[in-house]
Amino acid sequence: MRKLLRKHERAPRVLITDKLKSYAAANRDLGLNVEHRQHKGLNNRAENSHQPTRVREKVMCRFKSACHLQRFTSVHDQVANLFMHCPYNTNAQEKRSACTHAFEAWEAVIVHSMLDRLTA
Repeated sequence: MRKLLRKHERAPRVLITDKLKSYAAANRDLGLNVEHRQHKGLNNRAENSHQPTRVREKVMCRFKSACHLQRFTSVHDQVANLFMHCPYNTNAQEKRSACTHAFEAWEAVIVHSMLDRLTA
């Protein structure tokens, strides 16, 4: 938040957050004298834009190294689309065949990238 304030060079008129107590504490620590509105729905626009990031954070919670984490996030979204399918309107047989197809596609990508590395 400090970086954001420094970048814009002026304090906002209103600070809108959800009801986490840490936001009020951070506001006090920064010494901002602005109106602070804490409401469940006021920041939906900002929070909804962060949902894909939240999903990645949930998946990444096991990583301890920042380097390993960065490698994972750079690939995760592109690969996850292969394996995440709509859970509705499909029976178990269709899900199994879709999963098999996804693993075959992933295996082809891995083999292709390994061959590229060997020939380079």
